[in-house]
Amino acid sequence: MKILLYIIGTLALIIGILHFMAPKTYQVDRKIVVSEDIDTVFKSLCSLKEQQVWSPWAEKDPEMKITYNGTDGTVGSFTHWSGNKDVGEGEQEVKKIEPTSYIETELRFLKPFESTSTGFFELKKVDEGTEVTWGFKGENTFPSTVMMVFMDLDKAIGPDFEKGLAKFKTYIEK
Repeated sequence: MKILLYIIGTLALIIGILHFMAPKTYQVDRKIVVSEDIDTVFKSLCSLKEQQVWSPWAEKDPEMKITYNGTDGTVGSFTHWSGNKDVGEGEQEVKKIEPTSYIETELRFLKPFESTSTGFFELKKVDEGTEVTWGFKGENTFPSTVMMVFMDLDKAIGPDFEKGLAKFKTYIEK
């Protein structure tokens, strides 16, 4: 019995140390320049329906069920999706819009695990058109903090953002 208590105590100590070592916040983002004016880009990115056209996750499950609520492109509009194991289930709600510069959404993942993150688009006018930064950020809470010690979120999700931005560029420059 003493050995079992020592093992449990040691595991609890290791988990505690990993929790305190882990990053408490995360952010993954990517940028691209599109040769379209900032007003056109902004209007397109505000639309949750248009986001589905170039979303890298839509490709992962063509049978994904999607519903839209509210007036698309406005604060309070949201979408709910339910798909295969690659896309899971969740919601995305537009929370903040700063005309032609910033769009913020709340991503509520329901399956395969529950978590909430902030998605965002930042736009900046450049000589070549519009620079778009797409990303998401949030806070790591226990027990995900322990997983983050061993996981590189940027490497895991960054390529999806790159693929999505490349598809967006093709879509918006049509």
